[in-house]
Amino acid sequence: MHKRLEDAIGGTPLVQLTKLDVPDGIRLFAKLEFLNPGGSIKDRMVRFIVEDAERTGQLRPGATIVENTSGNTGAAIAMLAAARGYRAILTMPDKVSKEKQDALVALGAEIVVCPTAAAPGSPEHYVERARRLRAGLPNAFMLNQYDNPMNAEAHFRTTGPEIWSALGDSITAFVAAGSTGGTISGVGRFLRSRKPDTEIVLLDPVGSIYFKYFHHGVVDHDEIATYHVEGVGEDHLAKCMDFSVVTDVLRFDDRVAFAMCHELAAKEGLLCGGSSGANVWGALQLAQRLTPPATIVTVLPDSGVKYVSKIYNDAWLSAHGLAERSRWAA
Repeated sequence: MHKRLEDAIGGTPLVQLTKLDVPDGIRLFAKLEFLNPGGSIKDRMVRFIVEDAERTGQLRPGATIVENTSGNTGAAIAMLAAARGYRAILTMPDKVSKEKQDALVALGAEIVVCPTAAAPGSPEHYVERARRLRAGLPNAFMLNQYDNPMNAEAHFRTTGPEIWSALGDSITAFVAAGSTGGTISGVGRFLRSRKPDTEIVLLDPVGSIYFKYFHHGVVDHDEIATYHVEGVGEDHLAKCMDFSVVTDVLRFDDRVAFAMCHELAAKEGLLCGGSSGANVWGALQLAQRLTPPATIVTVLPDSGVKYVSKIYNDAWLSAHGLAERSRWAA
């Protein structure tokens, strides 16, 4: 029995995916992070940073928590702010699903929606809006998830050890898309501290800068473009992203991520968000080049319930030039 809501964060199930096209001798496991109480993997990081800020006096009674988010960090903040008596103001790009936005408001948070196309550093970019709001408010605290090393530390101390406890040195690779870099940096650092030859593979969407930065060492602003998968990729380098633990970066697009979402639902009974689809797609790509026996682990960061109006809606898919569910199912 948990005495507090936040005590229910973590300890999520790790399940083997057995109905997908995985080569013989390769095992694929997924950690069901959507079963955290706030509905996503971001619960871990938010709890870790909030509790540290309370201990160190950065977050005081009656404070306002301000943060930029693609929705899941915001949900975790809104949940803990409501439970602990803080005000929450959250900025986000306008591609964030209506379900996510409505959930934040239901938890009592105030939201500020910004143009997805706003250039990094511009006044209307959702990160800059959050920084300006925080600067103008007394007794305000910002998690600064993109540049705060404690984001990755939360996963080094929780997610990584949970995965290692379940599978140990049978683990060959960990695969995950990233935006702030917290999950892949923290989990990757922990797994490689236990088994240095573990492959740590980052998935990056077309339109993000991480793929080219990893492979060529440059940030190509001409490659920045909008895409529909939420919560992954980036238009600027997040200081939390630790490329020293990443062994490869694979590129994906909306189509393969959403197609895998539908395959997970149809074959595994897992209704997941777009980043989950990207993660499993990437794990299957990696599986094709590994020598058996091998074990790949990934995370399913959030639930498809948050995207029913988008990923699982034929009209929305058609309007954005993506295949309808019936074609993917076939």
